[in-house]
Amino acid sequence: QRVTATIMVIYTVALALFLLTMPSSYAGWKDFFAQTWVQVLTQTTLLAVFLHVWVGIRDVWMDYIKPVGIRLALQVFSIVWLLGCAGWAIQVLWRL
Repeated sequence: QRVTATIMVIYTVALALFLLTMPSSYAGWKDFFAQTWVQVLTQTTLLAVFLHVWVGIRDVWMDYIKPVGIRLALQVFSIVWLLGCAGWAIQVLWRL
């Protein structure tokens, strides 16, 4: 989780610097996110977020849900949900 957290911090600082220097218009946002390096950095960060969430929620399920069947069902649901979110994020990001 430290690696994923570091990736998220780097992206947050880069995005904050961008927000301070960019004019606030739709065209500016679209041009910024149309650059391949921004798309790759954003996708890497989103994948780091999903991995970070998975490790955290998995630990919560393992610590607090004792019946194995319910815990397994929650873990499977979490995996399916996170994969769906990752697929949707890829689709949205690369559609620009």
